[in-house]
Amino acid sequence: MTKAKRNNLAIYDDVADQWWSDNIRWVRTLKALVPGRLAWFNRHVDWAGQDVLDLGCAGGFMAEALAGLGARVTGIDPAARAIEAARSHAAASGLDITYNVGVGEALPYPDQSFDIVVCVDVLEHVADLDKVLVEIERTLRPGGVFLYDTINRNFVSSFVAVTMAEDVLRMLPKGTHDPKLFIPPKHLAASLAKSGLTPGPTKGLGPRGLTRRGDFTFGPLPSTAIIYMGIARKD
Repeated sequence: MTKAKRNNLAIYDDVADQWWSDNIRWVRTLKALVPGRLAWFNRHVDWAGQDVLDLGCAGGFMAEALAGLGARVTGIDPAARAIEAARSHAAASGLDITYNVGVGEALPYPDQSFDIVVCVDVLEHVADLDKVLVEIERTLRPGGVFLYDTINRNFVSSFVAVTMAEDVLRMLPKGTHDPKLFIPPKHLAASLAKSGLTPGPTKGLGPRGLTRRGDFTFGPLPSTAIIYMGIARKD
């Protein structure tokens, strides 16, 4: 039996034509994470009138939510078909969102382009974390804010995010994550500081309930052992 490729980023293009259909459970899970993240992010920023980059936007769930809060949103992702799905849905919804195909290690934007950079479910997938953080710092304006979430690296997070979520519950496709790329909070804080960003508080993120369809709902949690959200600022 062939083992699943780890950190398989092709999954986002593979389902691009059904991204907004609500027919695929794991895509619905990604959509359900957005309000859970915003429940904490909204405590730290006012989105209205801000230039915001959604780094790793996939098909546009977070980008559209931020546009709905009054932000001027740009989304970027390496998954070209997912970007097309995002563009199409934004246009059909009457939302003015700019979408680009690209990677976090080489953002195609001038210095100091954004007030806020959001990067969710992305840092544990990138090829070079330090380069991505340097690019985020470069494209943020002075006083700008970086908001993120990622997966902690420990036995519990590997068991939950890979064994349970991929192999048992099938909440994610097999091969979505490579636990070797998970990031301990202390490691990320050091990388943020090295890039010129000042790390701030962190908060856990995880399941808070179930819908009638049997899907999880999400929100902030005290524990950062599995998924954790965080904030950093550019002086």
